[in-house]
Amino acid sequence: MSKAPKLVVVGSSNTDLVVNCDRLPQPGETVLGGTFGQYFGGKGANQAVAASRAGAEVIFVGACGYDEYGGKARAALKLEGVNLHYFRRLPGVPSGVAVIMVGGKRKENVIAVAGGANEELTVQMLEEAKGAIQKADAVVAQLESPPEVVAHAGALAREAEVPFLLNPAPADVVLEPDRASAARRKPTRQAWKQFFQNVSCLTLNETEAELITGQKDPKKAVAALRGYFKLPAAVITLGKKGCLVSDEEGEKTVKAPRVEPLDTVGAGDCFHGWLATGIAEGMSLQEAAEHAVLAASIAVTRAGAQPGMPWRHEVVGE
Repeated sequence: MSKAPKLVVVGSSNTDLVVNCDRLPQPGETVLGGTFGQYFGGKGANQAVAASRAGAEVIFVGACGYDEYGGKARAALKLEGVNLHYFRRLPGVPSGVAVIMVGGKRKENVIAVAGGANEELTVQMLEEAKGAIQKADAVVAQLESPPEVVAHAGALAREAEVPFLLNPAPADVVLEPDRASAARRKPTRQAWKQFFQNVSCLTLNETEAELITGQKDPKKAVAALRGYFKLPAAVITLGKKGCLVSDEEGEKTVKAPRVEPLDTVGAGDCFHGWLATGIAEGMSLQEAAEHAVLAASIAVTRAGAQPGMPWRHEVVGE
């Protein structure tokens, strides 16, 4: 890599409170014998760390509170070399927190998130980073920030002719501005299509793909994303099977190496951060996905979302 690509990551910062169990509990059930860990997380911050360790120069746009969680999250991102000029501290609101349970042989997870300051990120705050977006090689976002902010990030990226990579997670969101309404409405296919209009590449897992397209089979889902939703490129992650990529060059499955997972939290964020870095470097979608799959395969063998992100030399040997 002759020159580090420049990424702007718009997204969330959380503190992950993680309990590892022999198995995940059923509703109403208590499972004893777990171990507890506290890690820095949030999809946006995770992807910023992944991209930074992949070799990118990363600017993070987000928000946290003036509490201990927010202060420590900022310090951790600074140590990773992430530019925090647009990472705002907001008075009177708590920083984001995620409660995570990891269990079973496959180390699957269930997650509940209290967004806190992440939900207070505004279009006006994002506008302050417009100059950085114009100079970026790619813009990255997820859906733990207000959808109107994410949509505006896509519009700014398109205006600047910069690739916009979206990870629509969580996919069970309300895209309408009035999200406080008691009647929570899941987005229709048409609403998603409108929301994706500025997306250059969509990265999502099988569950998210089914929620958005209505197709359980990944091949049918990726066909819908490229067809009905008119996406230039789409990548569906397949867990231990790797990922399915589709763009103008065609469709291909990228296989993952066999590993013994320890903690799958943050694996998707690792993938997205590495994919975005590869695309920002000028790689083909398939080549970037190959690096991203390998990076995520390393990440799942380590505890914690951000601490588990691999470094560039571990993936590409540089």
